[in-house]
Formats: sequence, structure tokens, C-alpha cells
Amino acid sequence: MEQKISEIKNILQAADICGLSAFINTYEADIRPGVKGLVEKARKKLAAYEKEVARTEKMKEYERKYASFSHICGIDEVGRGPLAGPVVAGAVILPKDCDILYLNDSKQLTEKKREELYDVIMEKAVAVGLGFVSPERIDEINILQATYEAMREAVGKLLPAPDILLNDAVTIPGITLRQVPIIKGDAKSISIAAASIVAKVTRDRLMAEYDKVYPEYGFASNKGYGAASHMDALRRLGPTPIHRRSFIKNIC
Repeated sequence: MEQKISEIKNILQAADICGLSAFINTYEADIRPGVKGLVEKARKKLAAYEKEVARTEKMKEYERKYASFSHICGIDEVGRGPLAGPVVAGAVILPKDCDILYLNDSKQLTEKKREELYDVIMEKAVAVGLGFVSPERIDEINILQATYEAMREAVGKLLPAPDILLNDAVTIPGITLRQVPIIKGDAKSISIAAASIVAKVTRDRLMAEYDKVYPEYGFASNKGYGAASHMDALRRLGPTPIHRRSFIKNIC
């Protein structure tokens, strides 16, 4: 008895990546237009998966280059530009056989995808470290030095300790480890991309909590950046304790 198209559709929906090739082989000879459409959909899903595997493999260039080091650490920060909130650095050591797909510069990912990848990174990483520098400290030492301080803190929390750092563009002062600064590293190295995602999700969650304390400023949506509604609240209500005074002196 011929299978119903609805049944075949359910099989495709349940198929994982490994099952797509088998699905195509099983149903590609079926001449029904509905089935042909499902087979084409399976082919597209498989092609997209293979393209992502190839992209991810390309992002392992630096991890392969420095494979002789035992613990390669990617490091990145988020929060240099906002008017409020801390700067947060992430440091991540991924396993040598890392198989996490879709790692990328956190700004290129949707919030949902970042959250999904955060959970996978936290589960699979050899070690994760986070560094936080407060608005007060940013005002005291400036944002660049605060960024370096957050990065040093993040690296210092790693266990096992790294023996080489892959950095997003910068060389961190005060660290004796070998450092490899990579321009746009969060789009070129899976380790830096993972650090970018961990730092971004951590800071976004923190700003969402601040939004509950200071709801007038829209921190949950603007994350402390200078959105129009945020600027308006600043002018009307003045700064909160988490605002960076050195960033807002010309606003209010």
C-alpha cells in the first residue's frame, strides 16, 4: 500500500541530519509532486548543513595552526559602547575535537541562536571564564583599560589554565601568555566566537535584570546603548547608579 504524503512529511520532520540522505534515497523515485517537494526540501536541508560544516571547519584555522598547545583560549568582550552597565569579557577553552556548529560573531546571530549556543558551549567547553568591570571602574580608568582588566579577570578564572590566547584584535597588557591578536577574530576563530557568545549572553541577561530595577530606561531592549528612549529617560530622570558618568556628561 502506497504511503500517504502526510506520513512521508512526518518522517522528514522527524529525521535528523544523518537520516536526510536515507530519506532522499528512499523517496527520490516517487513521482508524486508532493513527495518531490519533500525530497527537494530534504536536499536543501542537507546542503545547508554541509555548508555550515564547511564554514565551521574554516573557522578552525587558528585552532589547527596552534594545535601543539594543550589549551587554546579564545577571548572577547562585549559592552564597550553602552552608556550603562559593565563591560564583560568571556574566555573559552574548547575541546580539541569541538563539533559545535553555528559559532560566529555574536552580533551576527539572533538572540535565540545565541541562547541556544550558550547552553551548548557551557556544556561542551573545557573551561569558561568571565570578567566584569563596573561602570564606576570604567569611569576611573577608561573603557580601554577596563576592557583589558575584564579580559585578565576572565583568563584568570580558567581551570585548566590556558597556554595560548587567541584575541579579538587586541594584545592584553599584563599577561605573560603567548597572545595572537586576530582582526575580526570572532568571525575567524571558533574559540573567539564562543567567547563572544558567552560574554554577550551573560551581559544581556544582566541588563535584563537591571531593567527590573530601573524599568524607565529600557535596559532589557537597549542593553544600555544610546537608544532614543534611553536618551529621553536620561534627560528626564537623570542617571542611575549603573550609568557611566564619563559617557553621559554631554547628555545630562
